[in-house]
Amino acid sequence: MVARPIPEKAVIIFYPHTSNWDFVIGLLAKWALEFDVHWVGKESLFRGPLGRVFRRWGGIAVNRGARAGTIARLAEEFSAHRRFLLALAPEGTRQRTEHWRSGFYHLALAAKVPLALAFIDYPRREVGVAGYLHLSGDPASDIAAIAAFYAGRTGRRPALQGPIRFEGAPPEG
Repeated sequence: MVARPIPEKAVIIFYPHTSNWDFVIGLLAKWALEFDVHWVGKESLFRGPLGRVFRRWGGIAVNRGARAGTIARLAEEFSAHRRFLLALAPEGTRQRTEHWRSGFYHLALAAKVPLALAFIDYPRREVGVAGYLHLSGDPASDIAAIAAFYAGRTGRRPALQGPIRFEGAPPEG
């Protein structure tokens, strides 16, 4: 399922990401829907013989440890293409985290593109992009809208789903 119309450019956030199977299911959905989506992955995935395959499948290597330049580099990708869809997992890992990484948010604002809200829901056996959100620039209200959208979506390993909030935000009450 993909909400229409599909924008020419968007940052696609994929949640929840709790299993290696999420990647496989995401790739299968990309191919089945003939969706030209690029995705980011940690640099180590792109070493060795699989690196070439992952790049052919739309992968872009990022150094998760580097704090500078990634947003600007990815924003340039949006500027350089007429159509560019980029998927990433805002948790940054399959393990439970107490907050989301904010790079996706800053990237969407910098590139002036909407967020595509992609999900996987194992109990319902659903995967898709259910909507698009134009960010206001107010992180608190934007993350509240994102959290409301993802309420009730369940990953393969629910215990690994962390709260939808940015670092420094108050814990869920």
